[in-house]
Amino acid sequence: MILRLLHPGSAGRGPLALAADGYKKRLTRHFRVEEDFLKASTRQPAAVALAEEADRVRGALRPRQRFVVLAVDGEPWSSPALAERLAGWMSAGLTGVTFALGSAEGLDPALVREADERWSFGPLTLPHDLARVVLWEQLYRAGTILRGEPYHK
Repeated sequence: MILRLLHPGSAGRGPLALAADGYKKRLTRHFRVEEDFLKASTRQPAAVALAEEADRVRGALRPRQRFVVLAVDGEPWSSPALAERLAGWMSAGLTGVTFALGSAEGLDPALVREADERWSFGPLTLPHDLARVVLWEQLYRAGTILRGEPYHK
């Protein structure tokens, strides 16, 4: 199964990027992992930029993959609940799961409505690079839960 992250913007640098890359590398022991940085829009007003970015996300989606947006108004999943979802996605015959993380302006509301699921890390606003770390770490943790490894304690 492919676990994929799409987001407008450029690759981060520094300790948070290293942390995200570290969890992605751990994930590759059991999953194919991809991260695609899409061109962020600089158009104004923000709604126009978000619509343009949403079109780029839509254009990068693949068939037979679950589409999950990371949104503050989404459902907060515990680590065990994420593991259950991951198991369900794998048993559903999907080729992968694509996650979308918004740019500095967020995600286009229409794109959020089109998603199969909405996942929230809580009501906090996180820096983009920190949200990447949280995503990859939680996916790694979910994988270890499914395999009965001791990481999740």
